Amino acid sequence: MKLLLLSNSTMAGKPFLGWPKEYLKSFIGDASKKLLFIPYAGVNVYWDGYAKKVSKYFEEFGYETISIYKQQDPVKAIREADSIMVGGGNTFHLVYHLHKNELIPLIRQAVLDGKPYIGWSAGANVACPTLCTTNDMPIIQPESFDTFNLVQFQINPHYLDANPEGHGGETREDRINEFLEINREKVVLGLREGTGLWIEDDNIKLIGNKTARFFQYGKEPKELDDRKARDKLVISDIS
Repeated sequence: MKLLLLSNSTMAGKPFLGWPKEYLKSFIGDASKKLLFIPYAGVNVYWDGYAKKVSKYFEEFGYETISIYKQQDPVKAIREADSIMVGGGNTFHLVYHLHKNELIPLIRQAVLDGKPYIGWSAGANVACPTLCTTNDMPIIQPESFDTFNLVQFQINPHYLDANPEGHGGETREDRINEFLEINREKVVLGLREGTGLWIEDDNIKLIGNKTARFFQYGKEPKELDDRKARDKLVISDIS
């Protein structure tokens, strides 16, 4: 199993997918590839425009991008793609359409069989067992909160350490602790912007220049930092 799970696609002052560009090139490889894009998280960004934006980006690498919603035979499209990409946006909208089109078991099995998976923001969140650690509003009700269950922990993308100045509401840590109070057997990894996870089989590499925040019920959160030893962050650390 090979996954690249990115907290975010854009950062202030940088172009779309600018910060992880070299990681994406290395992850996908140099050979000409066919990438299957899942744009269902797009709401205000309509799927046609989203797909064109992603396709244009990957043209620079020499890759062909096709979009799932244009395929008459999604099973064939999944089978023939070299990699699967799931974009960010609203996670509830994404999961609604994944269930509606019966894609969760198909994509899950393809990835378990070795097809590389790339997800950013909502696309990283749905690699988890459920969508329940998303930051998004429930603008639409999916069939269930179940997602691809490719990793055995939950991800909170765009993790922030504190509230904006002048805001007195709950911090992101407060929200995650609420989740853990109800789901005490679960663990959550807060991925700060500009970071991600490169996963191959049982090995996890934290990418980017920041640490990740690890949450477990009844324990103090801890920072995971493998910048000095990139190959030593393994699944046992966060499961």
